[in-house]
Amino acid sequence: MNYHLAQLNIAQLLAPLESPQLKDFVDNLDRINALAEQSEGFVWRLQTPAGDATALRPFGDDVIVNLSVWESVEALHQFVYRSAHTPIMSRRREWFARMQTYMVLWWVPAGHEPSVEEAQQRLELLQAQGPSAEAFTFKQVFGQPNLIDHQ
Repeated sequence: MNYHLAQLNIAQLLAPLESPQLKDFVDNLDRINALAEQSEGFVWRLQTPAGDATALRPFGDDVIVNLSVWESVEALHQFVYRSAHTPIMSRRREWFARMQTYMVLWWVPAGHEPSVEEAQQRLELLQAQGPSAEAFTFKQVFGQPNLIDHQ
């Protein structure tokens, strides 16, 4: 079976999206989302008809979500840390509160689009038990399920 990497990250807003404080973040959303979609290894991202996921608030009124699927850890890592996404991400403290656990990675069968509920369960699993094959981070990556038995 073929697997892809799912990722969820959440961010607690320091101000409403419409506020002057978050203007630069909001003004860059479309550009960064388009960059993700054009990146090598991108598969899918959660979005509303407006083209982003900022209206979805399953973690609370002041928490936004980003949920996407990538062909590999390397492809996601390249986008996050080696693209025009990086300078925007480096400004996150201007817009978002510090959170203990705000990101989780896990493997999904190719073609599967994870739900927000599934992603929330993975984040909670990471928070409760630490990194595992079911929920991990860039700091401790676990291999695809078909490879785990051979490690």
